[in-house]
Amino acid sequence: MNLGLAALLLLLSTGAVYVLSRVYVRCMSAAAARNAGAREARGDILVFVDADTQINEAVVRGAVDAIAGGAIAGGCAFRFDGQVPLYGRIMQAVAVPLYRMARLASGCFLFATREAFEAVGGFDERMFAAEEAAMSRSLRRQGRFVVLRESVTTSGRKLRAYSAREALGTLARLALSGRRSVRRREGLEIWYGERRPDPESEPRGRHRAASFRFADAPRLHEPW
Repeated sequence: MNLGLAALLLLLSTGAVYVLSRVYVRCMSAAAARNAGAREARGDILVFVDADTQINEAVVRGAVDAIAGGAIAGGCAFRFDGQVPLYGRIMQAVAVPLYRMARLASGCFLFATREAFEAVGGFDERMFAAEEAAMSRSLRRQGRFVVLRESVTTSGRKLRAYSAREALGTLARLALSGRRSVRRREGLEIWYGERRPDPESEPRGRHRAASFRFADAPRLHEPW
C-alpha cells in the first residue's frame, strides 16, 4: 500500500481514520479482517484500502468532500498497475462505468461514515468474496452512496499471473452459483490459494523463495 504524504495529512486533518483492510488474523475472511480494523478505528469516517492499492490526495479529498456534502458512503474508480493482458484491460473498461451505474464500490477502496457502517452491522463475515458488493447494497439503504470519478491504482498481479480462462472461469462460476459459492473458501483459490509470482516483477525461477501462502490470511481484496 502506498499512502501519499498529502493524502495522509488530509486524513489526519479531517479526523478520518485510515483502516487497512489487510489484517492478519488466522482463519479470518477479508470481511472479518475489515470489521476487526473498524473496531480498532476511532474516527467518524472509515476508509478501507487494500494493501496493494495506491491512493492519492485527490481521492481522499473526494471522499471527505462527498461525506461533507451529504453522502454516507461510496467508492471510486480504479485502474490496474503495470502491463495487464487484453482481458484485464477489457474488464477494467467495463467494470468502472458499470460499478458507477450500479453504485457499487470496488474492494480496493470503500469509505463510509461510522454511523452508516455500524447501522448495517459491518461486512458480512460469512462471505469470502464479493463482500464489498453486499456492503454497498446495504449502505445504499442508509443514505446517498456515491462512486467518485477520482481513481486509485490497484495491483494487476492476478491478471498477469492467471490466464483469462482461469480468471473469467472463476467469475462465471461465482455469477452462476450465486451467494452459496462465496460462503466457503473452496473454489476461491485465486484469492485464498498459494500466491503466484507476478510475471512482471519476479524473475522466473526465484518465486519459491519469494512467495508465501495466504491460505490462512485474508485475501488482498482486488476489485474483481
